[in-house]
Amino acid sequence: MRQIKYIFFTFLMITSLNALSDIEDLYIQAQKFEAGGNYKKAMQIYKDIASKQKKINRVYIDEDKQKELQSINETIDTIEDKETTATIQQIIASTFELYPYQENYLLPFSYDMHKRKGRKQTETKFQISIKKPIVHNFFGLDETINFGYTHTSFWQLYDSSSPFRETNYKPELFVNIPYGKKDKTSLKGFTLGVIHESNGEAEEKSRSWNRLYLESYFQLGNLFLIPKVWYRFHEDEESDDNPDLIDYMGYGDLTLVYPYKKHTFKVLLRNNLKRNDNKGFIEGNWTFPLFNSKNTFGFVQMSSGYGESLIDYDKEVNRISFGISLSR
Repeated sequence: MRQIKYIFFTFLMITSLNALSDIEDLYIQAQKFEAGGNYKKAMQIYKDIASKQKKINRVYIDEDKQKELQSINETIDTIEDKETTATIQQIIASTFELYPYQENYLLPFSYDMHKRKGRKQTETKFQISIKKPIVHNFFGLDETINFGYTHTSFWQLYDSSSPFRETNYKPELFVNIPYGKKDKTSLKGFTLGVIHESNGEAEEKSRSWNRLYLESYFQLGNLFLIPKVWYRFHEDEESDDNPDLIDYMGYGDLTLVYPYKKHTFKVLLRNNLKRNDNKGFIEGNWTFPLFNSKNTFGFVQMSSGYGESLIDYDKEVNRISFGISLSR
């Protein structure tokens, strides 16, 4: 696994440097045309640069944020160096191109219907999930290479000491590849990625696994179907914390998403596809408008089966949760 990590880090550095180099070359070309009086050609190149930067960085600032930045910029002393000025503006705007990835939610009331030793049935569950676009169209497929991170915690808020019972950490590197832009097809794109998941515990409570996955996206009207398959990387028996994890998690899952007006309904299905000792998992999410907010939603989550968290991958959980979602 160390060799795989080194390969990915090296790849990230190379792709990022190449993207910056391409934009710098375009700037040089534009400046030459501008110096020679060919302003039309220079302007076209500047437009190409803006387009490339938008695809790579994916910066979208709403009207209120623009007004705030304009007000702040008027109070900042003028600095002649353009690069320093750009850095200051980036710091002020906090535009480091971090975007929501999976759902971001806070569920203050999460109830497990099974009584378990050492924990209360009612707890708080929350998830933070972000992604960082790294480079766009490196392979010429209109693809975007991303780094993602998802953090899911189960917090015994109603216990006297309020400990964090379990936290799962999922960093990943993935590539989104769109499909079917010119031809109207149900298939809309693919995602290929490598993901590590662990709970950060030691010895008996330690759980982790690494996998390669392929995800595809289909659209049938308002309904989106997202099948995913994965391959778990082999680990030595001595270092494998959960050798039977695949017996419970299987080799893939299926997600169904149905947006309706301002509501979204999402169902995740997973099964090990074994006739004997069949194990599965289902999770349903419903987000709905909350106080006419644009980016905060009411959130209801229901789940049943195996693999909700790493520590409970081999235990059946039946849970219902209520709270708010900050993305969907």
